[in-house]
Amino acid sequence: QVQLVESGGGLVQAGGSLRLSCAASTRSLGRFVMGWFRQAPGKEREIVGAIALTGGSPYLVDSVRGRFQISRDPRKNTIYLQMNSLKPEDTAVYYCAGRRSDAGTYDFWGQGTQVTVSS
Repeated sequence: QVQLVESGGGLVQAGGSLRLSCAASTRSLGRFVMGWFRQAPGKEREIVGAIALTGGSPYLVDSVRGRFQISRDPRKNTIYLQMNSLKPEDTAVYYCAGRRSDAGTYDFWGQGTQVTVSS
């Protein structure tokens, strides 16, 4: 079982920045992909981006590309979501998720962290 622990959410004004972290508890993850999702009130959960712990370029959805960055530290089994130029519409609960690289779905989820962007 893999446990994912997020940190770094909070309240920020529009145009500000926040950095989220997600650490996976298990040492031997092998080929593991970690992603960020978010769910705003009254909306469905959507993917923000993803990155493989062992290599490769990150993926970001169009709505955040150019403002958000995903990075990794494989020594710590940790990924980061750097969020810049935040907008009120970025307000959501952000979840970290993980899956084996050959799995079709994300099987492991963090508890979520609230990000609130005030106008």
